[in-house]
Amino acid sequence: MITGFAVLFGLPLIAMVEFTTRGIGGTVSADTWRALLDWRQLGADYPDLVTGIRNSFGQVLLTVALVLALLVPTAVWVRLRLPRMQRVVEFICLLPLTIPAIVLVVGLAPVYAWVTYFLGASAWTLSFAYTILALPYAYRAIDAGLSGVDVRTLAEAARSLGASWFTVLWRVVLPNIRSAVLSAAFLTVALVLGEFTIASLLNRSNLQVAINLLGKSSAQMSVAVSLAALVLAFVLLVLLSFAGQRRLRNRTGKMS
Repeated sequence: MITGFAVLFGLPLIAMVEFTTRGIGGTVSADTWRALLDWRQLGADYPDLVTGIRNSFGQVLLTVALVLALLVPTAVWVRLRLPRMQRVVEFICLLPLTIPAIVLVVGLAPVYAWVTYFLGASAWTLSFAYTILALPYAYRAIDAGLSGVDVRTLAEAARSLGASWFTVLWRVVLPNIRSAVLSAAFLTVALVLGEFTIASLLNRSNLQVAINLLGKSSAQMSVAVSLAALVLAFVLLVLLSFAGQRRLRNRTGKMS
């Protein structure tokens, strides 16, 4: 079973590496990867790609900040003060999973007309749409972290010692759900770096839109950038896995 999955996922990656290192006359050449790593030359040769990369990283930072600022206080407050609303909040957060991206774009297009009017047509405004897309994954991660912590007892103990609600959230709750917050952040990063449909239909530039345009003029560079993005997402998921295992070992050690 593991071998089958390894072959299924490994062969396309090997083919991508072979294609991006294919030189003239069947020789092996690393020119494409050298060009990709030379940021200054990359900006001169492929300005749209550099713009897409910069936009995507800006979208990542803003989206992660919006998702965490929206979900962490909401999830904690619902658990402490409005436990009956937990199912309602969960339903709202999971709704984007049931709505196709093209339908979301149709609904978001009139909204983005006003966003463009007030904030301009910056690609960073896509972060508002990406926040909606990331809600199901980030909420699940944060909710799982809160489920493993007795938030009510911790909050009541901190409040009895005179701590404000901000202190309770920042210094009591967040340290106990650090791995869950990291999980939500990493999942959001992976989603933003891989999103194409909304950016393309709203005429905004990001990494995937730049890769799509680049594929029409330089197939090797397009595949190399796609492979680099896949590797980055894989590294993030590995870091997420190690963070979760470390948190579990620390908790087990404290219990023993």
